[in-house]
Amino acid sequence: QVQLVESGGGLVQPGGSLRLSCTASELILAYYGVGWFRQAPGKEREGVTCFKVDGDTSYIDSVKGRFTISRDNDKNTVYLQMENLKPEDTAVYYCAVISDFSEGCDPGEWWGRGTQVTVST
Repeated sequence: QVQLVESGGGLVQPGGSLRLSCTASELILAYYGVGWFRQAPGKEREGVTCFKVDGDTSYIDSVKGRFTISRDNDKNTVYLQMENLKPEDTAVYYCAVISDFSEGCDPGEWWGRGTQVTVST
């Protein structure tokens, strides 16, 4: 059974950094687009960044220059490096495999359970 597991969340002060990891079982992430999504309390889930199916990356404007998606195929892991974190980055962060039919960052059926990121003093 395919499982995605996120880790690396936590509490960090504004301006701080975190690195999230997304690992998979029964699935080789290198063969797929993979994205990071987040959902803040009372808000809809939004896509943050992804490796698209064609291998290119995409970021939402609010994280450009601060967040970086990367992957280590040997470890079957996708990372989200987050720098200069702001309180508005507070959310549950999820990784998901990108739909094979997507030209962007539209998620498919496989999701992790999420990891909480809280940016606060």
